[in-house]
Amino acid sequence: MARPLPAPLREVVDRLATLPGLGPKSALRIGLTLLRWPAERTRDLGQRIYALREELHLCERCGALAEARLCPICQDPARSDAELCVVAEWDGVLVMEEMGLFRGRYVVLGGLLAPLEGVGPQALDLSRLEAILQEGAVREVILALGATLEAEATATLVAQRLRQRFPEVRLSRLAQGIPLGVELKYVDPETLKQSLQYRQDL
Repeated sequence: MARPLPAPLREVVDRLATLPGLGPKSALRIGLTLLRWPAERTRDLGQRIYALREELHLCERCGALAEARLCPICQDPARSDAELCVVAEWDGVLVMEEMGLFRGRYVVLGGLLAPLEGVGPQALDLSRLEAILQEGAVREVILALGATLEAEATATLVAQRLRQRFPEVRLSRLAQGIPLGVELKYVDPETLKQSLQYRQDL
């Protein structure tokens, strides 16, 4: 019979195990590692986790992570106001920025539609998106929501609303299709369908 963990360690392990990608065994390894660290190092980590919540918040304009009222992208006068990229969560901004190709602005919806989980249109920050469009500078909205069923449903909802309220704004989405280096016979039917539907002229 396994010996029970000391209460302080068990409480840390239980909380670590709730993090994405961590199970009880991984959480226990991390907890034991923290015990092996010098006290100052463990205390410093705890303080940095606390500061993460205290010092970071959402940008008032786009909804991305920010240390000030506005994020660096919203403050950057060199970014184009004509292109607005819509992402589901703030980490979508990080992914897009890693490419270094997009020079427009962003807006974060705060999630994707998931009816089976009770996430409906009211959970999305559509008012933030529409407020930016009402300023009149945006010429194109790029939907960068992914290729899941939830992303497709969200893109359809957003597109319908924007076509009704902002018909002058161009709507586009990230191209979807066959990844480089993959033979046709290994492509799943849904990806192949998307590839055919969103084919490009040569």
